[in-house]
Amino acid sequence: MIIAGSRAGRPGGGLVAPPPERIAAADDPFADGHEDRTPPELYARRPNGGAANGPGWSVRVVPNLYPALGSTGSGARGWQQSRPNRETDLFWAAAAGGAHEVIINSPRPVASLAELEREEVVIAVEVWRERMRAHPEAACLHLIVNERREAGASRPHTHAQLYALPFVPAEIARERERAGAYTTRTMGADLLGDLLQEEVRKRERLVALDAEAVVIAPFASRVPFQLMLVPRVPRTRFEADGPTGAALLHDALGRLARRLGASPPLNLWIRTAPRGAEHFCWRIDILPRLTHLAGLELGAGINLNTVDPADAAAQLRDS
Repeated sequence: MIIAGSRAGRPGGGLVAPPPERIAAADDPFADGHEDRTPPELYARRPNGGAANGPGWSVRVVPNLYPALGSTGSGARGWQQSRPNRETDLFWAAAAGGAHEVIINSPRPVASLAELEREEVVIAVEVWRERMRAHPEAACLHLIVNERREAGASRPHTHAQLYALPFVPAEIARERERAGAYTTRTMGADLLGDLLQEEVRKRERLVALDAEAVVIAPFASRVPFQLMLVPRVPRTRFEADGPTGAALLHDALGRLARRLGASPPLNLWIRTAPRGAEHFCWRIDILPRLTHLAGLELGAGINLNTVDPADAAAQLRDS
């Protein structure tokens, strides 16, 4: 990462988030009363009861209409002819198994989790955890929230997506190995837990905390106002029993919205222990999309951040 705060003063370098466009409720397939516009539901919270695939829900889960996983292989041309011959085959492919779900965070047609009440976010996060538990066979669970089209959302209505992967992606596997190696080297310590203790001691990049979790601006933030939510007590898997940090997540998203003038486009994901991880700590990463990835990021793998994380934390503490 390159932290270059002076570049924030260049033309076009100011960071604000224009408000999202209003969602036309009549055209919103995720709105209450439009259940016939989605695939049949897999799960729903209905506080007052009611029939499946009908109105009256607070959070609803459906299969993704255009799933990236669970494929029979039609998306990988020629995969049935490719077999894993490691000596000769340079073009091996296989069917993308697993599951791909959409979790509609609220029946209200809003674009961001920050626009919901705190209790609504708490319930939505409880359902995230419930659906992660529904896939014990997955090698890796990756839950994401993409907010606004600039961050990859195809629907403006706030929702999460759950990928139950039959393999562990390389980046997550590297994190698993680093966490395990740190525990071995320190004879039992937790990597993220130790990092959090040091951040709380320094307080330079501390944004907020409550009884369950802490929010920091990571030391090597990839983008301006990047945030990380970490449980106060290290826990291996988000889907296991214990605090979720949902109330603090709502607080952090509200701080971003107040500082930037509106809820920004962002990507959020939950990192939970993949298969084979004996030593790990879950976390939630939040990356606002206020700048564009360009040739340095895409070509060299070097992220250029125009806001020092300590400055970002200070601004958000005051928001």
